[in-house]
Amino acid sequence: MKFGVLTLGGGAPAEVAELGRALEERAFDSIFVPEHTHVPVDIQTPFPTGMKVVPEAMQGLDQFVMLAAMAAGTSRLLLGTGICEVPLRDPIILAKTVASLDVVSGGRFLFGAGAGWMREEMLNHGVDPRTRMGRLSDYLGAMKQIWTEHEASYSGEYVKFDPIVSLPKPVRKPHPPILLGVDGPSAIDRVLDLEAEWMPWLAREGDGLADRIEELNERAAEAGRGPVPVTLVGAGADEEEIAYYTEIGVSRCLFVLPSLDRVETLDLLDWYVDVIKSVP
Repeated sequence: MKFGVLTLGGGAPAEVAELGRALEERAFDSIFVPEHTHVPVDIQTPFPTGMKVVPEAMQGLDQFVMLAAMAAGTSRLLLGTGICEVPLRDPIILAKTVASLDVVSGGRFLFGAGAGWMREEMLNHGVDPRTRMGRLSDYLGAMKQIWTEHEASYSGEYVKFDPIVSLPKPVRKPHPPILLGVDGPSAIDRVLDLEAEWMPWLAREGDGLADRIEELNERAAEAGRGPVPVTLVGAGADEEEIAYYTEIGVSRCLFVLPSLDRVETLDLLDWYVDVIKSVP
């Protein structure tokens, strides 16, 4: 089992760099940073976790900027988006951003990708929410071409381009791991279709997680693929709970790190470490 944290970007550059070093010093495997480009004041879309929070609490530094700052001060910590709202971005530009971060980090980038959930945010970007899943698949397909082909071209429903050259290419071959942050009845289909890893949120998957991981790996085996890595977001810092996740096939647990002051943050990380060490 690997362990990391998910936290909003925020704070001064020195604070961001210190957090990265603190995680690496405590042998955490990774940090993931979520994103909202903005949060509309009047949100009518139901919150996926059922818990409503104020707009200011859902935003921080741009996830790629924050991860690049952490890359400069660390050497082993894996750096992930958790998630990047792919349909809201231009896929050619996003492909270069991902490749660039993978290069400057020495191949330590984990591409957590999803379709987003907030309809109002999508509409402000000119994206029809009904197309978000189709765009996610199409954009990722185009980005894979850009990462793996010197002269890349693509023709899909939502993105088309004639042969282009986009450099740099990622350090990780054929490209950084894609951790698909999707849920719902078609989640497993999408993970398998895109040859991705899975990054479910505990609050959404609930008690059915064990059955879904079993189905995922059975279907992956039928397709000639080995066990699919599963990164669980929102894991509880509890010895028995973590032992259970290990048993059902979770490969990485992410603890949610709230916005706290420096001392409180370091104390919480130390507590997480104590819990991890006590897991049977």
